[in-house]
Amino acid sequence: MEHFSQKVDVFRQFPPLKEDFTLAGYGALIESHSLSVPAPDQLCVIGSKHRRYDHDGWRVFTPRHEPEDSLGGNLTFALKHEGVDLTVLKALFDQIDPREIVGIVESQPTGAYSRRIWFLFEWLTDQRLDLEDARQLGYVPLVNEELQYGATPRNSRRHRIQNNLPGTRAFCPMIRRTETLDRLISKRLSQTAEELIGKTHVDLISRAAAFLLVEDTKATYAIEGEYPARNRIERWGKIVGQAGQRELSISELEHLQTIVISNMRFITPGCRVEGGFIGNHDRSTGMPLPVHISAKPEDLQSLLGGLLDTYKLLADSDFDIVLSAAIIAFGFVFIHPFEDGNGRIHRYLLHHVLGEQGFVPENLVFPISAAILYSIRDYVRVLEHYSKPRLDLIDWRRTPQGNVEVLNNTVDLYRYFDCTKQAEFLFKCVEETVTKILPEEIDYLQRHDRLNEYLKNDVEMPDRLADLLIRFLRQNDGKLSNRARKKEFSALTDEEVREIEHKYDKFFLRDEHGS
Repeated sequence: MEHFSQKVDVFRQFPPLKEDFTLAGYGALIESHSLSVPAPDQLCVIGSKHRRYDHDGWRVFTPRHEPEDSLGGNLTFALKHEGVDLTVLKALFDQIDPREIVGIVESQPTGAYSRRIWFLFEWLTDQRLDLEDARQLGYVPLVNEELQYGATPRNSRRHRIQNNLPGTRAFCPMIRRTETLDRLISKRLSQTAEELIGKTHVDLISRAAAFLLVEDTKATYAIEGEYPARNRIERWGKIVGQAGQRELSISELEHLQTIVISNMRFITPGCRVEGGFIGNHDRSTGMPLPVHISAKPEDLQSLLGGLLDTYKLLADSDFDIVLSAAIIAFGFVFIHPFEDGNGRIHRYLLHHVLGEQGFVPENLVFPISAAILYSIRDYVRVLEHYSKPRLDLIDWRRTPQGNVEVLNNTVDLYRYFDCTKQAEFLFKCVEETVTKILPEEIDYLQRHDRLNEYLKNDVEMPDRLADLLIRFLRQNDGKLSNRARKKEFSALTDEEVREIEHKYDKFFLRDEHGS
């Protein structure tokens, strides 16, 4: 008889517990079947005391929560307390005899959890079990929205299940419900941005939008450690400014790559025909040192097709727009379908989803890349949070060209993953944009215009010089340098300089501190 209950005090990357506990749910299924999958962010165990608590990723339940020591018992516990982990479920279902699922359903033909297990098996494996359709039963939602965010339900009459998974069989990341995400969703940041724009003069908004677009474009290259010529920045900025206006497709993604990478002499454009990785090479041996391994080239069409189908599904759903953007954009960069340009297209996809779905006010580009650059360490962490646990699960060998060739089946690692950390990071960047970056830029322009008006009317200075003077003052804490006074602004008298510095202090410094 197969046993699932195991005493543990250590499990993979989790810190050790002070006493023995019994694995339950997904942890028990992973251990009992030696599943080659990333461990969930949270692991459930049964403790010996009658109190529930969470500690360092462990979720400790009381003895009365202990599941039946069986496949069905642990699957039921997992769905009830941990939600839907498609990575674990797919690996499990690929390994077990389908008759085990038939037995679970036949033992509880009307059970809500047995029907969920039945649906998930057939959905993930694309196999039809030898079971009659469920009849005259009420529909139950597949995803428990107290644990995870679900999409608009689609009824499965065979199982009497409301399929509210936020994706398709070919691509379906999941996002856990957290206090952070609930708080950010409740802030209605899109509405906040609309209200700010509604009370701001259209000319100011237009100028703010132009500046923020340039800043975002420069930032997306800076994240990659690149500082391209102005014409490349302008060309990419024009594309980002039109994000959301063209339908997404594989050919459109390939078209975007030709704009990001203007010189294709050293790469093959379009989807990779070889393996790929992010990292370095050993200096002495040339051995690849990956920090992320990309999806296999033969899996790219299926993965990208699934990603695009999932985007359409979410666009027609009531799924939160920022969560959709996280799933699509981070899913793309984890797949890493191109030899080069993936990171910038990944950030373009953030703009596309937010723009097409109406989260961003019309004719405005949220400087998401600028917000990411400001929080670059957190950005790297959420990328590594996905990549690191998967490196040990990918078998690869070095190619003669110093690339990697993946030897095992890895497609499910890119289809199904927990996108919670990435969604929280993105939402915080959106919050930073709406509550700080955008209002601060509008505020700066208002202060700039007040000083500019004084320079034009009282000093009779042309716009070009007025803009240069304000920039010099801003760079030098409100003081005009001796060099500038002797060169560009030698025509100003000492008294005019003092008055200009006084005005700058009044409009920019004292006003900023409420005095």
